Amino acid sequence: MGFFEKIKQGLKRTRDSIGDGLNGIFATFRKVDEDLLEELEELLILADVGFETTEKIIDALRDHAKKENIDSADRLKETLEEILTEFMEGDHSFHLSSTPSVILVVGVNGVGKTTTIGKFANRLKGEGKSVLIAAADTFRAAAIEQLEVWAERADVPVVRHAEGSDPAAVVYDGIQAAKSRGMDVLICDTAGRLHNKKNLMEELSKIMRIIRRELPDADTEVLLVLDATTGSNAVEQAKYFNEVVPLTGIVLTKLDGTAKGGVTLAVKDVTGVPIKLVCVGEQIDDLQYFSPAEFAKALTENKND
Repeated sequence: MGFFEKIKQGLKRTRDSIGDGLNGIFATFRKVDEDLLEELEELLILADVGFETTEKIIDALRDHAKKENIDSADRLKETLEEILTEFMEGDHSFHLSSTPSVILVVGVNGVGKTTTIGKFANRLKGEGKSVLIAAADTFRAAAIEQLEVWAERADVPVVRHAEGSDPAAVVYDGIQAAKSRGMDVLICDTAGRLHNKKNLMEELSKIMRIIRRELPDADTEVLLVLDATTGSNAVEQAKYFNEVVPLTGIVLTKLDGTAKGGVTLAVKDVTGVPIKLVCVGEQIDDLQYFSPAEFAKALTENKND
């Protein structure tokens, strides 16, 4: 199943909300006017697109309608899809050409960090890359064991220390192991507990210093994992972490469990950080590379399309 079918299936709840709502609006209004735009605005806000992002989308839609003399609802829907695609554009590729490359995974507890790491390791291995995981979330009880379960499913090795160990020391040992074994990618888990911004910044900064010192020329991706079901709270987490550590990409999990998949637009708009991966199910192959155009298409279709 390709990205479009996966995301279409995974976005069912959001599509039933936005897609059906769009079709209801476009069936009711025969011309493009402010009443139609207000209905669209309310629909997007209810899907957790966010007030400010929604305003930008509606303003862009209004401008297109005037400049292009759009007078049909069908054409306006096509234009909306184009605008949503533009809002989510960015560098969605992964830069992992060095050996080893490093992927640092951050995020609060409960967002799906562990499962994301396991699924991504499995995907990278399927692409022919050798992968090693460093279990640097040493604070949460059973975090290491849970990561090892997913690593076993993906059939990739794990570097671990005892619970409560220094996370940076785990990353250091992971780097040495990756270099000595000639691994293509090192994925580093990190603690998801938010102590306070100062402690979190110090912990992640220490890890980043070790990566840069030991692998100065390595391609490094810093991925923030967010739970889409938390809606606007995911946006606040993205803003917070983007201040703490330079993010290169965002992973949105649990999109299949929410009717508010519009948060995808809000996160990208507010932070400027591209969405690189989305998870639309529980299976190990349900983590998908992100495509703005196909996401926008899936988002605006109704359940009968």
